[in-house]
Amino acid sequence: MRRQPGPRRWALGAAALVSAATLTACAPAAEPTLTALDEPIPTPVVTTAEPTAAPATTTAGPPPCATGQFQLEVEQALAATGSYGHVTVDGLQSAEDCEVIIAFQKRMGIQPANGAPGPTTKDVAQRIAATDITQCAPSEKPSACVDLTHQTFFIQQNGQVLLGPTVTRTGMRGWATPAGTYTIGWRSLKAWSVPFSVWLPYWQNFVRGIGLHETTTYIHNAGIGSHGCVNLLHDDAKTAYELLTAGSTVQVYGRRPGT
Repeated sequence: MRRQPGPRRWALGAAALVSAATLTACAPAAEPTLTALDEPIPTPVVTTAEPTAAPATTTAGPPPCATGQFQLEVEQALAATGSYGHVTVDGLQSAEDCEVIIAFQKRMGIQPANGAPGPTTKDVAQRIAATDITQCAPSEKPSACVDLTHQTFFIQQNGQVLLGPTVTRTGMRGWATPAGTYTIGWRSLKAWSVPFSVWLPYWQNFVRGIGLHETTTYIHNAGIGSHGCVNLLHDDAKTAYELLTAGSTVQVYGRRPGT
């Protein structure tokens, strides 16, 4: 069981084991008669992976990473979250800053996790820092919260965050994930999508053919999106499957930019 960095921790529940099921189609919000979605298989686009940066050399302790393009912005965002360790907000890289940035990059699945605060690290850190958990109504039982505006995801119970906020990727233009409050229906540890010939690990359906599941592509490739599903990193999808059950609430609010 993982521990969420800093003050935000979650308590893992027992995982519900459900046999693999078959999905039949990928449906946009405008076509409610179809009943399943998953990752798109679009024409490859350029990803926004972080630049490789050689660490500077020091005489003692771990070498600090090179100062990146968005050093100050990343420091400000990570200081605002307060969940990944102490950073000095001065726009200069230090060994301590380097360690915190690498921990954040690893947690958010940013590649490479080398401490260089490039555009992806800046974007994700600012989205996490801007996520307001009070926009998701408290629930007596663990419930999922999807912030479409900031493309973030968390699970809360009685206003206490059990998982996240972490990154997600929702429906792209023409396949926008609909805002609303829903209930998880059928679940499967590994559901199969017929039209896209891909497994959807930790599948949790909550409206029409839309569900939570582990992403099948690089989640930080913002040039693409899902066909409505809520894509999650492996560890987040697994933990969400353990914390949530059939009947759990999923609150989706805001609007993904560009949809």
